[in-house]
Amino acid sequence: MMLVKQAGVWVNIFNCKMKKHIAAVFKKEGINLTAEQFLVMDALWNQGEMTQQTIAYIIQKDKNSVTQFIDNLEKKGLVQRVVDSADRRVNNIKLSKTGLAMKDNTKRVAIDAINDILEGIPEEDLKTFVNVLKCACDNIEKHNF
Repeated sequence: MMLVKQAGVWVNIFNCKMKKHIAAVFKKEGINLTAEQFLVMDALWNQGEMTQQTIAYIIQKDKNSVTQFIDNLEKKGLVQRVVDSADRRVNNIKLSKTGLAMKDNTKRVAIDAINDILEGIPEEDLKTFVNVLKCACDNIEKHNF
């Protein structure tokens, strides 16, 4: 039972430390994004314009959190809300020219930051780590009602 508890604690600690590290690296590099805002931007860079609900699903955050992230990104001039032509109740989120222009540098900085975190860990261990996380996520899905 103690190992199970340790797994949960260490996943949480890792998540918190990773977000802090990425935030610190972004600040040092002059990138005005939080780790969560980066997730929103990355989803938009990868898939293009989409609804807030889709973003929430992709980054696994609740709708209210995503609304706050988008509000802040909009204030920074990085995204725009566009009313859906088929359903006025739906907002699509679209990258601005500024948001699109920062893609390559920001992704490079984020990848470098994650490489720093994973430095010295053998590739086989990383594969096992990713596998364990995937299995745990699958188990969560299986047990959600």
